[in-house]
Amino acid sequence: MARILVTEEIAESGLDQLRNAGHTVEVALNLTPEQLIEAIPGANALIIRSATKVIPAVLDAATDLIVVGRAGIGLDNVDVTYATKKGVMVVNAPQSNILSAAEQAMALLLAQARNVPQAHAALVNGKWERSKWEGVELYGKTLGIIGLGRVGALVAQRALAFGMRLIAYDPFVAKERARQMGVEILSLEEVVAQSDFISIHLPKSKETTGLIGTDMLSKAKPGLRIINTARGGIVDEKALYEAITSGKVQGAGLDVFDSEPCTDSPLFTLPSVVVTPHLGASTFEAQDKAGVQIAEQVQLALAGEFVPFAVNVNAAEASETVRPFQGLAESLGRFIASLNQSLPNQLDIDYQGAIADDDTRILTLSVLKGLFGTGTNEPVSYVNAPQLAQDRGLSIKESTSTKAKDYVNLITLSAGTHSVSGTLTGPKSEPRIVMIDDHKVEVPPAANMLVVRNDDTPGKIGLVATILGNAGVSISSMAVGPSEQGNTALMVLTVNVQLSNEILAEIESAPGISYAQIASC
Repeated sequence: MARILVTEEIAESGLDQLRNAGHTVEVALNLTPEQLIEAIPGANALIIRSATKVIPAVLDAATDLIVVGRAGIGLDNVDVTYATKKGVMVVNAPQSNILSAAEQAMALLLAQARNVPQAHAALVNGKWERSKWEGVELYGKTLGIIGLGRVGALVAQRALAFGMRLIAYDPFVAKERARQMGVEILSLEEVVAQSDFISIHLPKSKETTGLIGTDMLSKAKPGLRIINTARGGIVDEKALYEAITSGKVQGAGLDVFDSEPCTDSPLFTLPSVVVTPHLGASTFEAQDKAGVQIAEQVQLALAGEFVPFAVNVNAAEASETVRPFQGLAESLGRFIASLNQSLPNQLDIDYQGAIADDDTRILTLSVLKGLFGTGTNEPVSYVNAPQLAQDRGLSIKESTSTKAKDYVNLITLSAGTHSVSGTLTGPKSEPRIVMIDDHKVEVPPAANMLVVRNDDTPGKIGLVATILGNAGVSISSMAVGPSEQGNTALMVLTVNVQLSNEILAEIESAPGISYAQIASC
């Protein structure tokens, strides 16, 4: 039987389940990082919540660790990549709190509409203020849902029962799928401009941090009320304060903050702001489900059985031929998502060369993991990626050919109006993007990239480089590929920072530039 180290409180029902299975459960709460490193040797499983940091030093000290279980959804505190390298499975409980989070959003929505907390505070302080705290009905109002994943879909379902008009921004949900839910998919600007209320259900990433900021709030419908139960930092708190004090935004209901715990904020001084201390998952049911679910996942992992909520995969499950291409496939998935900026109806995946003669299912899962990685409010794993594709209406078509025209092995993705091909090159099998939209290029995948299509005339490379240089952006690498017709060319650049929309707009408006898009691998 296994030794299981539990460093944070989880439901007793989950612990009892592990004990009843014959495992030794060692509960050691509030360990310092140094104490955790001392305690981890000999443990076969580690169960945590959000406070324990599972960093490389902890994983290096773990002599017998098989699985790390996160009793909840987020995995910001676990180095999943390093755990995978060490052969440690990471599992979570992604379905444990989605209902509680959706209900918290509805609670804040109703609190904003009817001023419940403000009226309560006034009354218990001896003030009968019926006219001051007059509210609005939800019926007939427009609710904009930013992020139509599991939680967003539950909010939509509940808001529909109130008779609200539902619109949403989610580039990773097909319009037909949203229509089946009674939701109209629009651009983010259109959602903000048309909504009486918006409810945010996005993951926090470099793309979504500060998404609802000064510029976006300036486009808001007057009187907008904002609900955020997703992650702090998606809403720029300073910009929100200024928008409320100026009268552009009516109010906000916030469960999450940029820095937590947060006990002092200018937003707290505004009577139209309702705040709660990150209570989205704080229900008895959610905590109990998280404890039970994570206990089940840990037991399966310890038994060597299939684990439904594993967020990484043992590389040994892939063949020696296919295994090196997993990272490339995931990068290509992220890249094609960046180019399209929304979810297409169909994704075509073509494998050529030696890999096509092997089992490529793990590569397809890697592509989907990359594709959905920045577009959902839950960790995307090799296990849940196909379900995400199905839920969001993405059709996947795979083709294989053991003969590759120009490369020993080649992976090509086609989606929407874009395509991208990649391979591994050199003695170190380094990943390279070798074709984008039928333009031959060769550039390593990177976190910050720029794709530019321009007239194939002199001076265009210098033009783009000058704009970037004036903005203080350093170019790390660049590839240029002319079209077969010879009238256009494609530039692909890797840069040292994430480019702003202002820089992108300046490049796209320059003479001879027909297309510019920020991309990421």
